Amino acid sequence: MFLTISTTGDETNPATDLGFLLHKHPDNPFSATLSHGTAHVFCPEADARRCTAALLLEVDAVALVRRGKGKGRGGAPDAALAQYVNDRPYAASSLLAVALSGVFGTAMRGVCHARPELPGRARPLRVEVPALPARGGPDLVRRLFGPLGWAVTAEAVPLDAAFPEWGDSRYVHLVLESGTLTLAEALRHLYVLMPVLDDAKHYWVAPDEVDKLLRAGEGWLPAHPEQKLITSRYLSRRWSLTRRAMERLELVRLAEADDSDVEEIDNAVEAETEHEEKPAPLAVQRREAILAELRASGAARVLDLGCGQGQLVQALLKEPAFTEIVGVDVSMRALTIAGRRLKLDRMGERQSSRVRLVQGSLAYTDRRLKGYDAAVLCEVIEHLDLSRLPALEYAVFGAARPRTVVVTTPNVEYNVRWETLPAGHVRHGDHRFEWTREEFRAWAVAVAERHGYDVEFRPVGPEDPEVGPPTQMAVFGQRNDNKEAKAA
Repeated sequence: MFLTISTTGDETNPATDLGFLLHKHPDNPFSATLSHGTAHVFCPEADARRCTAALLLEVDAVALVRRGKGKGRGGAPDAALAQYVNDRPYAASSLLAVALSGVFGTAMRGVCHARPELPGRARPLRVEVPALPARGGPDLVRRLFGPLGWAVTAEAVPLDAAFPEWGDSRYVHLVLESGTLTLAEALRHLYVLMPVLDDAKHYWVAPDEVDKLLRAGEGWLPAHPEQKLITSRYLSRRWSLTRRAMERLELVRLAEADDSDVEEIDNAVEAETEHEEKPAPLAVQRREAILAELRASGAARVLDLGCGQGQLVQALLKEPAFTEIVGVDVSMRALTIAGRRLKLDRMGERQSSRVRLVQGSLAYTDRRLKGYDAAVLCEVIEHLDLSRLPALEYAVFGAARPRTVVVTTPNVEYNVRWETLPAGHVRHGDHRFEWTREEFRAWAVAVAERHGYDVEFRPVGPEDPEVGPPTQMAVFGQRNDNKEAKAA
């Protein structure tokens, strides 16, 4: 990873003052060992008219993986190799931001004991980052740096210069120029916005990251037009931390605007947020989405395949339109817990006649499952080995053949947004695989084609513009020609 900071000057205000500000002598290269590699600082040019300080970070990818003890995505045979072969040694990221803080920490705080008048003085600055990941493209780079007083040049890097038809990569060549900022301000901008543009961090985001963000964002983040995006991405979209940071930033903004008493504002914000509704848990959103599809299909007799501990069966029982509900699971323990949840032993005769819990494997055909209006596979398929999916497919779509089938499964692309999920892990230890949206669509379309169904796709949960929703849903409906043939 590589970054340069340049400034210009004259005999009265020499450019080599940059060495005082960075606490690095232009004639003496400097190296520091960090937890993830080695940072080198050197000056390729240094005289009164122009001085450039370069930060070169050598990333130890092997040590980084071994310390992180990360695991690859379930079912991905190349996941282990991908931990070592990636863009981290070359593209600016949170690794470079941490190195920036480590070797230029005093300069970032605006401290210079040798020349105390220098840190507060704005000077002409030019920052260049040859390879910066930018999830959002050059336009987002300009939206983030432009309001801070930078003249921004962000050129998209092509995937391959020899093949322009392949288009651009997600990287940009970034050049920032300004004559109105201090060096400390420039360093704080880079420290926050580089990982924001990369939209990833190489370490676990703990609550103390809120304090780091507010310290580095002092004086510019509360009024930034992209404050919400910056805060959310910097904190890896951890909802609780993002909310805490936004509240504190709002206090600062109001105090600066109104010169009000901060304690009174704090109390007002806390009182207001007490009444805010937290988003429903994803499991609840998933059940509501499934119920909506079943209602729309007009189903009365419903199978919950892989019913587990009976949460969906319980929700179905609350709606009289579902006259017969069958929960199927291979685990007797899960069925026992489901029976207790439903209070089957104390249920009235009329209600108990609507529900049955049966043991069965979805990898085998079962005559008991034929003739139903709808079947639900809620977070089930990912618990099967990939080699067993064709058996499930035939048992459900080929043999049982309900008119409507609703399938939900995790979207592995969304895992990078998951608040409590370590990087590279699947969501549950029993998941044999987790699919991308493209992989799930390919499977569902092929199943529909083989068995005479149409299929539509629905997002479940908050849909991220880049990685999609946390849960993906496919709704299969028998084609009209198949219905008519069956009726005949």
